[in-house]
Amino acid sequence: QAISVVFRDHNGTVAESVLYRDDEHRLEVEQSGRAWSFDADGALLRLVTEANRVKLAHYFDPYLAIHTSLVDPLPHQISAVYGEMLPRQPLRFLLADDPGAGKTIMAGLLMKELIARSDLERCLVVAPGSLVEQWQDELGQKFNLEFDILSRDMIENSRSGNPFSDRDRLIVRLDVLARNEELQEKLMSAREWDLII
Repeated sequence: QAISVVFRDHNGTVAESVLYRDDEHRLEVEQSGRAWSFDADGALLRLVTEANRVKLAHYFDPYLAIHTSLVDPLPHQISAVYGEMLPRQPLRFLLADDPGAGKTIMAGLLMKELIARSDLERCLVVAPGSLVEQWQDELGQKFNLEFDILSRDMIENSRSGNPFSDRDRLIVRLDVLARNEELQEKLMSAREWDLII
């Protein structure tokens, strides 16, 4: 009765040995591992590894926002975001397409890509009053981006006194902002925005 054992020695060299029943008395089970062995929680290692993979995903998938969103962008939207907007640093881009051409989709793709690259934390969307709910809904449903719409309550109950400093993702009605000089001053004195649409 013999068994063949394949093992690594302390130098990491792989070796093989045949053991017989007579060898049993000189064998013992080693309780301590090597200095470089892994004895932490495997679930935590998996979580950290996955977080790092997600953080670096844009290096391996140049169209990450498309693949992680619920949209099927049209060719002109892809070329605008990936061919014109993303390569420009700093970005100064006027997107003036016709109504219904997918400006919200282009903006959402741009936001998702910038977030994946850690280039976007604070974003302000200034939209016509009749479209703010549409912007909020589309950004939330299609891109999983949660935005608050600036409201009178938000202005009056601001913790800091400046509602633009209280939130990192905000949608503002263009007409409200245009008519209210005090609100414009608060916008100008708020923390810097990474992106204004």
